[in-house]
Amino acid sequence: MTIVSTKNDNWQVQVSQLEQERSLWQEMVANKRSPHTKKAYEIDLRDFFQFHAVELSQSSIMQFLQLDRSQAIQLVLKFRRYLVDERKLKAASVNRKINSIKALVRHGHDVGCCPWRLDVEALHPLKVEPYRDTRGVSATDIKKILSHPDRTTLVGKRDYAMLMLLWGNGLRSSEVIGLDISDIDLSDRSIWIKGKGKSDKQQIRINNSTVEAIRDWLQHRVNYYSSNSNALFISLSSTKRGERLNYISLYYLVDRTSEAVGISKKMSPHRVRHSAITAVLERNGGNIRKAQSFSRHADPKTLMVYDDNLQQPQAEMSDLLEVF
Repeated sequence: MTIVSTKNDNWQVQVSQLEQERSLWQEMVANKRSPHTKKAYEIDLRDFFQFHAVELSQSSIMQFLQLDRSQAIQLVLKFRRYLVDERKLKAASVNRKINSIKALVRHGHDVGCCPWRLDVEALHPLKVEPYRDTRGVSATDIKKILSHPDRTTLVGKRDYAMLMLLWGNGLRSSEVIGLDISDIDLSDRSIWIKGKGKSDKQQIRINNSTVEAIRDWLQHRVNYYSSNSNALFISLSSTKRGERLNYISLYYLVDRTSEAVGISKKMSPHRVRHSAITAVLERNGGNIRKAQSFSRHADPKTLMVYDDNLQQPQAEMSDLLEVF
């Protein structure tokens, strides 16, 4: 009997230790491949808890999951009204934040920490307007952006190489900042990127202009001290010198450069990608399949949005009814 009691005590110690170390929201995102997806979940959950004047923690999560189901639904509905009425977020953004809360509750339910779920009609996703402005800006405007970095400087060489990857190869911002030096093989114009939702890196070929831009930057980068020795693009600022460049820095590069060259449309790294995909469709005669190999969209239907925005058939048909 003494031995059994000791074993039971040991189990209790192990369970108690696990409970102390546990983080439900980290468990929830553990199987997500993309670090950006994980970060988005964290931001959404922090938004919800801070809206209710509560810090996101294991303790506050457990308190929320142990509420009465009707109370929890009311709290989530109040948060959604705030997102729509006060923050004026688009339906897709609101749905994403609510889905993050639902995912937390679903995980809590699956692991036995919550007796209910939030799968109720009152929290049905808001209707999302399917139209997306994917036109970006003209190739002439992009040329102005590419001409702006001072390529006699280290910062200019780095910025130009990043801009060329966004435009000349249609890369996503995460694919650009996630590049390592070991991902580059300029001998056959290859780079290895981790695409959206992918766990493994894939090889893509870059154009000659981008090869030269990366080569020019690499000649200086390989001899530059960095806390992240393998990161291709690093910060050159005094405060974060040598650290891998982040999305915010890339966003500001595109935003500030666009304003400096007189582009009125609000620009971002993804809008440069939009511009590249639109230009490809325009120059290849609307070949969706070839454009898909460039953009790496999983569904070719996505490219139809770009093509429709390019051709604007509705406006063309309306013009047929012009009253002279």
